[in-house]
Amino acid sequence: MLDSIVKTIPKPPGLSERAQRLDLLAKVLDGALYDSLQYEFGDEQNGTGEYVPLKQRKPSIRYNLCRMVVEDSVSMLFGEGRFPTIDCADDRTKATIKDIIDESNLTEVMVDAATRGSVGSVAIFLRVLKGRVFWQAMPTLALTPVWDPEEPDSLKSITERYQVKGSDLAAQGYEIPEEQGTQTYWFQRIWDSLSETWFLPLSLDDERDGKPQLVDKDRTVQHGLGFVPAVWIRNLPGGDDIDGACTFALGIETQIEIEYRLSQGGRALHYASDPLMMIREPAGDPDGDMVRSASNAIIVSKDGDAKMLEINGASTSAIIDYSRALRDLALETMHGNRSTPEKLAAAQSGRAMELLYQPLINLVDKLRHSYGRGVQRLLRMVVLANARSPLKAYDEPIARGTLSTKNRLTLVWGPYFPATIHDKQLMGQTLGGLKRDGLISRETAVERVVEFEDVADIKAEMARIQADIAAQDARLATQPGVQFKANAQEEQ
Repeated sequence: MLDSIVKTIPKPPGLSERAQRLDLLAKVLDGALYDSLQYEFGDEQNGTGEYVPLKQRKPSIRYNLCRMVVEDSVSMLFGEGRFPTIDCADDRTKATIKDIIDESNLTEVMVDAATRGSVGSVAIFLRVLKGRVFWQAMPTLALTPVWDPEEPDSLKSITERYQVKGSDLAAQGYEIPEEQGTQTYWFQRIWDSLSETWFLPLSLDDERDGKPQLVDKDRTVQHGLGFVPAVWIRNLPGGDDIDGACTFALGIETQIEIEYRLSQGGRALHYASDPLMMIREPAGDPDGDMVRSASNAIIVSKDGDAKMLEINGASTSAIIDYSRALRDLALETMHGNRSTPEKLAAAQSGRAMELLYQPLINLVDKLRHSYGRGVQRLLRMVVLANARSPLKAYDEPIARGTLSTKNRLTLVWGPYFPATIHDKQLMGQTLGGLKRDGLISRETAVERVVEFEDVADIKAEMARIQADIAAQDARLATQPGVQFKANAQEEQ
């Protein structure tokens, strides 16, 4: 069925086979796969009375299972409370990076990037305007990366090139004559380590005549950062040097089958509520109007007959059961979430929830490697940009060179599910016992507690703990007749 639908989709002009594949995957993700089909599902005949095959009709029921898997995985990757925290040996750099992440709304950008990138890849661009940091996630449909041969994981340039109508260019401020609004032009720009170079639109006629595409000096920007201000993220392991594996590619065919079978089941219910009448000639009154209703009797001759062609409701139940089986199969193939409300009610701890969601967690573990690496590179670009010019966050100036380029930025991922009260109690008892037995230090115990509690600064937390211990010892020292040993002495 997918091949039949693909044949009806117009190919994007001027784009490669790779771009056409990404365009198809993007249509599946956005629910636009059937937009090129002419007939609705209820149109069983065309204008000339000919039967319209199912493959030429749009399903009446949409169940975008592929989108659901992508949104579930992205939510568990960068959803509320799941964005990784940044760790760095330099406390000032760590605090400043956190402010930049919050003000530039990097969390929302990464959610958008992971959703767009589920087709295979995504590019995230850095812009520094008036000292502030901005991000832009772009689909890679019309983008082509060039890698540095001496550093294969570093970008040498990115080229954006696609065809566009003259009227669209005129709406963007280009001087395109009105009579050339229907002509097709090439749009192009290139990012490299020194500039963002824009080119003047070149019509297809001029291209055939051998005319070059000239640089648009008014729109070209010299950023002078010394690196391409973009990060290219490959979605999942696999694919090639440009695109990773698609998150949902293995479930597309099954999704289409589910949507068409459910549409047929819905159509069957319509037939059951308004069954077809069959009359065997000769009828009783061929010249009169025949009315089908409970208050009207149909009269036929002694040789005639009238029957209602009804559909058994068991067929609809069979379709629903079949669709559920297909859903489970597709989710298993794509490592989606197959949990049910009954299973969720039985889960008693965060660990139990992890076991319940294990297939989806396996998928998110892979996404953490690719998109986590992307976050690190984005923040590294901010540090390098600050080495060349001052920045600011929340209107607070960040002097040039404030962010340390010598310290590595690392990501700390939290648990997939928050710990329950029972989990915290067991962990507290375990850590307390290990500390009393001298197997771990108090600081190590506090670092483990960070996994369950919202502790932003371990060193500050340790200082508060020591202050509480000192205050408690001081209170005990003032009480007459109380024999005690200071907590610090007990630890020694």
